[in-house]
Amino acid sequence: MFGSLRERNYRYYASGQVVSLTGTWMQRAAQDWLVLELSGGSPAALGVAIALQFLPTLLFTLWAGGLADRFDKRRLLIATQTALGLCGVVLGLLDVTGLAVLWQVYVLCFVLGCFSAADAPIRQSFVVEMVGPAQLTNAVALNSMTFNLARIVGPALAGVMISATGTGWVFLLNGASSAAVVGGLLLMDPGALHRGAPAATQESGRLRAGLRYVRGRPELVVVLVLVFCVGTFGMNFENSFAVLARNEFDRGAAGYGLLITALAVGTLTGAALAARRSGRGRPRLRLVVLGALAFGLLEAVAALMPTYELFALALVPVGVAVMTFTTSANSTVQLAVEPGMRGRVMGLYMLLFLGGKPLGALVTGWLAELFGARMPLLLGALVSAGAAVVAALVLARRGVVRSGRLG
Repeated sequence: MFGSLRERNYRYYASGQVVSLTGTWMQRAAQDWLVLELSGGSPAALGVAIALQFLPTLLFTLWAGGLADRFDKRRLLIATQTALGLCGVVLGLLDVTGLAVLWQVYVLCFVLGCFSAADAPIRQSFVVEMVGPAQLTNAVALNSMTFNLARIVGPALAGVMISATGTGWVFLLNGASSAAVVGGLLLMDPGALHRGAPAATQESGRLRAGLRYVRGRPELVVVLVLVFCVGTFGMNFENSFAVLARNEFDRGAAGYGLLITALAVGTLTGAALAARRSGRGRPRLRLVVLGALAFGLLEAVAALMPTYELFALALVPVGVAVMTFTTSANSTVQLAVEPGMRGRVMGLYMLLFLGGKPLGALVTGWLAELFGARMPLLLGALVSAGAAVVAALVLARRGVVRSGRLG
């Protein structure tokens, strides 16, 4: 179940990620709460903040994927992770000194999004260099376990800290936590990495070649479109949970943190199941489609729950389903492409997975403003389930679901 941890470089990386990601999830919860406090509880204002944070994904992710295929990914990650930590420190200093206003938070959301957009495809494509192709599926699953363990601990800690000290110290703590992952990257042995030959073409040529490569794989296009639909409309947890906790269920910051924690219990369980499945070989394509369909149906059920307690309980199976989908989709796409194209394809993957967040955040914020906090979750559920059905029909027609793999 933990085969990828036999790689020394990956152990350094995973250890740093546990600390850093906990800080990241603490900041996400605190940032959402700060925006609501500064805006008087406006869902639309929260939607704008989230849109600004994910807008740079549209601008920089493909470009960063090209960089990942050409330059040393480890050194690139040291730079991006350092910058992400500094963003937390700046926001924290503004907040604890009482100078923070809404427009400053918006600006820092955008700056943070720029570095995150550059970091994501580099980090995703670096995993295979640390562990090799044979352990990639296991490492992706363990990364998801780390991510979701932090998702459990981080928001819960943030809720307690916000109640005790305010949001500012949460941002400062997150800035300091970035030192853990940077330290792990510095301690790695570069000679033990499983590196391929860097791409030699010009930047524009690399990007065009990557897009042509994906366009020539229709089944891969179907999976990427499904990733876009689920990521944009279904996984709108950032703005939905804060608004539900504050406006629908009349809960404070701790109540909001517990909703994220309830979801994370499910996603951690889903990641653990994915790690166990990784020993059976490459992920099956039907698991990607079924995971998206189950996620949509379960999210619809959660959206209709009448009380805070029932809603929180319903989030656990939602988390299992969404992690089944994201882990299997990530591994399936990475293992289906050539090593020399992996950075660019994962750049496109992250662009579609996260790049639609600005659209999703604005739409869901508007829907919550007009029709109540439950409507964004219900719409996202219907879009996700519908996209899964369409993807299954297209793949079945091409005979891909029957074979079970993209390539």
